[in-house]
Amino acid sequence: MEEYPLTDLLIRGTEINYLFICPTKLWYFSKGITMEQESEWVDLGKFLHERRYGSEEKEVQIGPISIDFIRRGDIIEVHEVKLGKSMEKAHEMQALYYLYYLQRHGISAKAVLHYPQLKETKEVSLSGREKEVGEAVNEVRRIKSLPKPPEPVKSKKCRKCAYYELCWV
Repeated sequence: MEEYPLTDLLIRGTEINYLFICPTKLWYFSKGITMEQESEWVDLGKFLHERRYGSEEKEVQIGPISIDFIRRGDIIEVHEVKLGKSMEKAHEMQALYYLYYLQRHGISAKAVLHYPQLKETKEVSLSGREKEVGEAVNEVRRIKSLPKPPEPVKSKKCRKCAYYELCWV
């Protein structure tokens, strides 16, 4: 396993997620410009999470990462709840980063992505993917260090983005 400095672990899971959704969004978010409180999609996600997984401990904070919920058993399970699969790669990389973070702190775990509207789950394993996560961490660090946001790339996902007005109005 290739080693990355522990300072890489100061990155939030949301930042890894945003890297795969939109580097411009990542840059704004990393500078403290948060628009999610205005987003009806974020509100819908929170509602579904509360309704479907009401008995679970919510938003487990471990260092810079905030996990939707954890189940403890023979192996710790990290659970993330998502609205749909249109950004599945971003969801998967966020979950992998959580596993990577925990592994670097001596905790073995697996991850489960929940898509309650689709009634689907997906298990995610870090095994053999540490380098991919490390490269994503390096790219997040690079984008966060830029003096201005990367140029946005217009796509259909922009219409539902909380940052739409910053990029396109």
